[in-house]
Amino acid sequence: FNDYRDLLASGLVDAVVIGTPPHWHALMAIHSCEAGMDVYMEKPMTMGVGESLAVKRAVEKNKRITQIGTQIHAESNYRKVVDIVRSGVLGKISVVRTTNVGNQGPDGIGHTPNSDPPEGLDWDMWCGPAPMRPFNPLIVKRAYENSSFMEYSNGWTPGMAPHIIDLPYWALELGHPTCVSSSGGRYIVDDVGNAYDTHEALFQYPNMTLTWGTSIVNAFGLSSPPPTCKKRNLAISFQGVDGTLVTDYNEHDIHPERGLELDLDSVEDVTPESPGHYREWLDCIRSREQPSCHIGYHYKIDVAINLSLIALKLGRSVRFDPETETIPDDPEANRLLVPEYRDPWEFPRGYL
Repeated sequence: FNDYRDLLASGLVDAVVIGTPPHWHALMAIHSCEAGMDVYMEKPMTMGVGESLAVKRAVEKNKRITQIGTQIHAESNYRKVVDIVRSGVLGKISVVRTTNVGNQGPDGIGHTPNSDPPEGLDWDMWCGPAPMRPFNPLIVKRAYENSSFMEYSNGWTPGMAPHIIDLPYWALELGHPTCVSSSGGRYIVDDVGNAYDTHEALFQYPNMTLTWGTSIVNAFGLSSPPPTCKKRNLAISFQGVDGTLVTDYNEHDIHPERGLELDLDSVEDVTPESPGHYREWLDCIRSREQPSCHIGYHYKIDVAINLSLIALKLGRSVRFDPETETIPDDPEANRLLVPEYRDPWEFPRGYL
């Protein structure tokens, strides 16, 4: 099939896994839901706040079972961290800092020249609703290189932040932020792409702050305090009044505040083990219960990430109303809620 819509209409499909570049995710998810398909969608969920809300509403309207590909959610370390944070042993948490960094050097992904698309690749269809820039082999090489091209990825933050910000959203049961600020730009990298090489974001919630930082030009990351002193280029730091927990995907360490002795033995294992991220989705297709990373849960993470990118593009803070799920009194920001779709593709605005 050259057109996924023909596949959906073929009667050959039981469920859909969306592993395309991000610029296709929202439209394919909505069309799959409308075709009666349950959906597993790779992150990032969408490339715009409006897309995120539309996908969520399409899922609800069509009663579909969904799972986002944030598979670290299924790992035992994340589950233990959730139990520790929720136990209260760290005290009240005022800030969570998250980061993911690397160092490509000034040449980024390189300077491979544009060329004709290879035989068998329908470049117009591949680009779909996104702008059709000249073909470059790096755009289609891997998701990593694709992140250098804003038209098809929104840059580096949407590729990794869903995995990382998922943990504080889960452990603290966060809702939408009320205000998002961003800073960053393309400061050092000079390659064939056009994405930022640095992005810092701050998310404000009623009772706490969440920060995000990513860089492809410095890999230092976050270091745990003594005695651990472990350096992580991917890190999440829960900072409570009684203690700090620093973690990556695989392991965590805890550092008491004010000379306290934290009663870690009192932390019970409450969060059950995962049957496996993909297995959970398949099991839920049969049971009709939503899995742990269903779109109704994950869309809040996606909205926050997309708000940070709006703030980055505008160079200022963006306020968000969690109750109405709108950006109030801000026409400039509202124009960026949905990426501009290229003809003949149309965004299904009926879901907004």
